[in-house]
Amino acid sequence: MLTAALLPRFAGRLFGLGALVAAGSFAAGAAGAVTAPMLVVDVDSGKVIYSQGATDPWYPASITKLMTTYVALDMVRQGRASMDQLLTISEAAAAEPPSKMGFKPGTQLTLDNALKIIMVKSANDVAWAIGENLGGSVDGFAALMNDTAQRLGMHESRWTNPNGLPDPRQWTSARDMAILGRALLRDFPENRDLFSISAIQFGRAVMANHNGLLGRYAGVDGMKTGFICSGGFNVVASANRNGRRILTVVMGQASARERDLKAADLFDYGFGQSGFGWGGQTLTELPASSVATPPDMRPYICDKRRPMPTDSDSSAVTAGAAAGGNADNANAQLMAVGAPPSSALAFATMNSAALRNRALPPRAPLQPVLVWTGRDPAESAIAAADEAAPKAATSKPTARVKVAKPAPHKPAPSRSIAATGATVPQPKLLARQKAAAPAAASAFASTGPSTAVIAEPKGHKAAVKAPPPKPAAKPAAKPAQKAEAKEAAKPAVKSARKKDD
Repeated sequence: MLTAALLPRFAGRLFGLGALVAAGSFAAGAAGAVTAPMLVVDVDSGKVIYSQGATDPWYPASITKLMTTYVALDMVRQGRASMDQLLTISEAAAAEPPSKMGFKPGTQLTLDNALKIIMVKSANDVAWAIGENLGGSVDGFAALMNDTAQRLGMHESRWTNPNGLPDPRQWTSARDMAILGRALLRDFPENRDLFSISAIQFGRAVMANHNGLLGRYAGVDGMKTGFICSGGFNVVASANRNGRRILTVVMGQASARERDLKAADLFDYGFGQSGFGWGGQTLTELPASSVATPPDMRPYICDKRRPMPTDSDSSAVTAGAAAGGNADNANAQLMAVGAPPSSALAFATMNSAALRNRALPPRAPLQPVLVWTGRDPAESAIAAADEAAPKAATSKPTARVKVAKPAPHKPAPSRSIAATGATVPQPKLLARQKAAAPAAASAFASTGPSTAVIAEPKGHKAAVKAPPPKPAAKPAAKPAQKAEAKEAAKPAVKSARKKDD
């Protein structure tokens, strides 16, 4: 937390002195309220620019996938895996809840494509498959995650799964995620583009990155977002401006929009600092937390009276930031972790009018990166065709039966159709006939192939093969002028229809 001497300095830069003092007084009177973990660090030096609850335990959600990615890339560097290695989707992986790609068990994809998918789509089924295939099992991969975390100095982190889905045994801290973010950028510079992909394209589907800062805040070039009800909306983000790279961690926010706005404010503050303040502390020098376990934010984030929130920012694409947008309400830092009314009120201050009226600029156009199943796009196309073939084979016979079945019951073409010079039945003319089948039509239907319609040039009567008794059955009272060649096609049709009726 900030000391009294540092309050004016921080307030003038980021939140505004009046809002910060109000937040401090509210925190003092709100038993059970805690601060949302926030951290700003200079990537090159590791010096802390701003910290708040940085070592408090917190549920990571999908920012877990940064840890999964580090372990996978480390295994590739050691020669224990390769980026073109095929991973197989198991039944357990396919059964993981969304967000997911929905691949069927047995589907294969390369590690390279799998990492792109979990960084952009945050697919839980694919992250699970990475753990199973590289670690031998999810438990085996979790052991690798924990060993790597200890080696990197992530002392508050405990990992049990590779995708970040809810598990009360899995937590981390803002400080640990900043350590991890720095390690990814430092140890795998050739893979930095992995964290800045704006969208992926699988087949015809284009899926945008959940990170609402990409393409909206100048200089942001990664990394990963996450959301579960128990932990709220989290983000680890990096930005580069004038050769200086800053990493920001924001956790426990009530919506993707609020998370992104606060991260943008912290970037503004960090880039506005000439030195690495707050006593020049490094990440490793931050004091340990007195909090023993993560708070459960479910009652406040996923209120049953409201729609279930999602890890996407649909509102931030509508308008640019208002003037003076950096003066966010500091009360929004406070969240409730218990049942007392004062705690709930503290959490409600996150939805302040000032925050609701602000938004990030519209997103830059997406530049999707192609991903596929199998070893290459051609193999993926063949697999898709093979999967579609059985469906087509089963649907075709059904279509034939539907078309062929009613055919024997359809009336054969009448003379009125033949008179038009058409070689196929005309629906409009057939519709005009009476419901009861005329004698002529019945005669045509009974003769089979011998009743084919023979078209004649316009202006002449059409010749129709018919049984010998049929001409005798027709009245001969019509004038002979009707058969003359100068008569138009329309009267000929009308006369023929009268004869049929």
